[in-house]
Amino acid sequence: MDLHTFFNSSASYRVRIVLGLKNVQANQVPVNIRVMEHKNDAYVRNNPSASVPMLDDNGFHLGQSLAIADYLDAKFPEPRLLPADPAKRARVLEVANLVACDIHPLNNLRVLKYLTKELGVSDEQKTAWYNHWIAEGFVALEALLERAGSQNFCFDEQVSLADCCLVPQVANALRMKCDLTPYKRVMAVYNHCNTLPAFQQAAPAKQPDYQP
Repeated sequence: MDLHTFFNSSASYRVRIVLGLKNVQANQVPVNIRVMEHKNDAYVRNNPSASVPMLDDNGFHLGQSLAIADYLDAKFPEPRLLPADPAKRARVLEVANLVACDIHPLNNLRVLKYLTKELGVSDEQKTAWYNHWIAEGFVALEALLERAGSQNFCFDEQVSLADCCLVPQVANALRMKCDLTPYKRVMAVYNHCNTLPAFQQAAPAKQPDYQP
């Protein structure tokens, strides 16, 4: 099993956490999105979305981090990251999708590059853009965690896909120097999860392609 990944991609980070929690070994294949390696013809043939991560499980090529996480959860069901109970599963996916579909896409590398290179947005305007969408998304995320009564994890005091999505997004926001002090429950989950080996080993600085 190969995981095509980039150290600083939060979508890749999510899948690395999932693999670590399930104690599944995958060979990491670095794809440097900063120099457009994800646009190479051979890569795009296997992953038409031309993004990272991509999982290659003995010739079964799968892109999109949430699809990969769901596949791994079905193939390696312990620990279960998507609950069997329909209502609990929906709550976990609500948080995961808030991060993966609402917050992250507006602030990922290709969007920020388009803002600056194609639309001529200044660095100050780009930072304002990033901070605006982080704040809007994190207000909603904090409210969802408050409704769930979260403490160490997003839900039910056990790790789930929601935590696998939350931690990389918080890490990105901290790297961009966003003020996250208003989001007490978000930060409590982030800080607790980062005491766990699977989250620690999935961090960008621990990856073979890490660049300071």
